[in-house]
Amino acid sequence: MLSPSLEDYLEEIYRISQSGETIRVTDIAACLNVSLPSVTRALQKLDECNYINYRRYREIVLTNKGKELGHFLVERNRIIREFLQLLGSQCDFEAEAEAMEHYLSVPTITAITKFVKFSKHNPVWLEEYKGFCQIADKENDRGKLTRPDSKV
Repeated sequence: MLSPSLEDYLEEIYRISQSGETIRVTDIAACLNVSLPSVTRALQKLDECNYINYRRYREIVLTNKGKELGHFLVERNRIIREFLQLLGSQCDFEAEAEAMEHYLSVPTITAITKFVKFSKHNPVWLEEYKGFCQIADKENDRGKLTRPDSKV
């Protein structure tokens, strides 16, 4: 099992590979806002785990194992962002999904996926939920969870 950090590297490598571009250390570093040596260490670990084929100064190539996991990681991120959007969360969807994705189990991701699909296939239900949220927001913010030490 990969660490959250290595999952982020593999996810980004997969994204770059989907664009058809050559995967370069500098591109990964720029996307993840990390140093070149950090990328190199991560690539070495991913190579050791057989997710990529990496040789210094050569093209980085995903293995079949890397493609499968990379696809899962990208889809997991997408479905969490979509879920947050459906819920009407007032957050930065990208940042929130990034914070959540590494800590949710596969059964939870599967349940979220089903919920998102159900919501898409039942627009009337989704509109009822949105209406309920508007009413709840007007009723003294009931339904909002706030931290006792926050200034919200």
